[in-house]
Amino acid sequence: MNEKKHMFFVSPSPHFHDPEDTRSVMLDVIIALLPAVCLGIYFFGLRALTLCIVSVTACVVFEYLFQRITRQRSTVYDLSAVVTGILIVLCVPAHIPYWMIIVADFFAIVIAKQLFGGIGQNFMNPALVGRVFLFSWASWFSAYPATLTTSGAGRLPVLGDVAMINGAPDILSSATPLASLKQGILPVDFTLRDLFLGNVAGSIGEVSAFILLIGGLYLLMRGVISIRIPLCFIGTVALLNFVFPAGSGSRLSWALYAILSGGLMLGAIFMATDYATSPVTPVGQIIYGIGCGLITYVIRRFGAYNEGVAFSILIMNTIVWSIDKLSAPRRFGGLRGGARQPRPEEGEVSK
Repeated sequence: MNEKKHMFFVSPSPHFHDPEDTRSVMLDVIIALLPAVCLGIYFFGLRALTLCIVSVTACVVFEYLFQRITRQRSTVYDLSAVVTGILIVLCVPAHIPYWMIIVADFFAIVIAKQLFGGIGQNFMNPALVGRVFLFSWASWFSAYPATLTTSGAGRLPVLGDVAMINGAPDILSSATPLASLKQGILPVDFTLRDLFLGNVAGSIGEVSAFILLIGGLYLLMRGVISIRIPLCFIGTVALLNFVFPAGSGSRLSWALYAILSGGLMLGAIFMATDYATSPVTPVGQIIYGIGCGLITYVIRRFGAYNEGVAFSILIMNTIVWSIDKLSAPRRFGGLRGGARQPRPEEGEVSK
């Protein structure tokens, strides 16, 4: 009688294959950002569109050239460079010159991303690194262009105007909501409705909290992001402004103006949740979100700069590894942090 032999072949891990990959995730992020891009074009004119085209093109070219020069496998088709280009544009005012956007793109793609090994190896959000590098020309961020919907001279030049080609709109408005909050005054030129729906002075992607929330809801439904980081980030800023308002007036108004103004929604939903630069453990994500919110409040309240979202996220990026290590679930038979349980001495009873 011949015994039939059964052969088992075990392939290397991973053994579970998910249809989601980097390209599909980045495509979801792009779809979620499109409403904010479209609204930015509506409020600031075609210059916002041309800035976006220039930024995305520059990011893709820089990534392709770097990988070609260093003889690495090209990853431009994963769309991560496209996401970085869009995010940088949404973080800046519509009047900055094109060369400045290209400089930010180079610093984000080459310095903050590729020199650390590419996507997944960078420890800081590339778009925010590029945005913060632009503070080398801080004067361009001391005032912001009025929107197209304002009347009279406040209108931003349309495509083809000489002023627009030179990168300078005909009027700038420094009366941003964050500037008023910094002075301990609730904004009088902008209502909460303006901040929620749009039509306020600010960066291209910061004019409507509602549109950004719609994009965040799409990412939550697609399972791209978790609610922990955005909720803890925004909730911490709201709570601190409610408990410790910077001036007189309704505490609730202070909390609402704080979370609807500036880049908080954009940063909390689209940047703080970056896979490569945020914690992977649930507890770590909560700690991370609270830390971002706390640093944002401190910078906005006591710092020299009106905004603190970019700085808070980058600061927390630097300690993500420690947060993950401290918040990792305990291994069976081991202590938190990866240490082993000490063996009982001979003659002792293990408890």
